[in-house]
Amino acid sequence: MKNLVFIGCLLLLVCAYAISKSHASKTKANSKSESMLSKSFYDFSMKDLNGKEISFSSFKGKKVMVVNVASKCGYTPQYEALQKLYSENSDRLVILGFPANNFGGQEPGSNEEIKSFCSENYGVTFPMFEKLSVKGYDKHPIYRWLSDAGQNGWNNEEPSWNFCKYLINEKGELVKYFLSKVDPLDQEIIDIINS
Repeated sequence: MKNLVFIGCLLLLVCAYAISKSHASKTKANSKSESMLSKSFYDFSMKDLNGKEISFSSFKGKKVMVVNVASKCGYTPQYEALQKLYSENSDRLVILGFPANNFGGQEPGSNEEIKSFCSENYGVTFPMFEKLSVKGYDKHPIYRWLSDAGQNGWNNEEPSWNFCKYLINEKGELVKYFLSKVDPLDQEIIDIINS
């Protein structure tokens, strides 16, 4: 009889331990997903093409357009429209260029070569950052945030090609995603910038 009582108590202890472990792991998972959702666009920082660390919190109060760019793409002439958009709206808009070689090997150059190309061919003055990956196993954290609804609140679309555009409002919230074919001077983009 004593053995049965002992075994019964042991089983109760094992069950209690299993339930508490399960609860702890659910709490940890919930807290992890809450922290992912609470991560803001402004929490990121990256090095620009000059190697200077730029905190995205410096863009608070302005709309931001994030674009994955490439020097040897059919959409590369969009640099001209991007520069025009930036020049005409720099009081309320920042454009951030992210060179990436994910599509067709169309950004093979070094950071220095990319910087020269953009300056000499398109007079780019908006911030350009070090080359990164926008998709795949090595996707940069900023592009994980942009393309994961669990982090940005609604969007799961990652870039489908070079020159995809993400618009972020003055509060650091992702508000719109545009495919490569959408011209930077498209009326919908202008309307969002002016809203």
